[in-house]
Amino acid sequence: MVRYAAFLRGINVGGHRVKSAELCAVFEDMGFGDVQTLRASGNVIFVAQGESPADLSARIEAGLQRSLGYEVETFLRTAAELRRIAGLEPFMPAWVEASSGKLHVGMLSERPGASARKGVEALASDQDRLAFGQRELYWLPSGGMSDSALDLKLIAKLVGSMTLRTKGTAEQIAERHFSV
Repeated sequence: MVRYAAFLRGINVGGHRVKSAELCAVFEDMGFGDVQTLRASGNVIFVAQGESPADLSARIEAGLQRSLGYEVETFLRTAAELRRIAGLEPFMPAWVEASSGKLHVGMLSERPGASARKGVEALASDQDRLAFGQRELYWLPSGGMSDSALDLKLIAKLVGSMTLRTKGTAEQIAERHFSV
């Protein structure tokens, strides 16, 4: 049995409301165990056995489509990956402390190629700092997300779809559900 965190895109935004209990029930109906959620933004922790992450993501997306009636992209991370994300400091601590914004983690489906990474890094500025992890894009805005001039649609064109969480949320999930 392997414990995963699924970061779901489009849960409780844009008129798609799903209560935590309903989301847990959908995952349990798909045969997953020890299902829990954190916050109402599509963070699901669960246990599965014997499937590749790609097959698991496809199965979850199909199950969510059937149950909820709309497409929900799924970004899976293992315990080791989540602990790495939580422990990484992609920016100098002084920059993080000076920012009025929150450090975000964009969960990506796959590691972007060199050309895509270079294109995204060219969009970085002192107001919107960007750094790549393995399959993550870290973003430190100088203020609120809505105040940022960063073109997230262009970033998605370069690296593919992603779902954003605060790094604090990733750290909390790692601490509560994936501590060693």
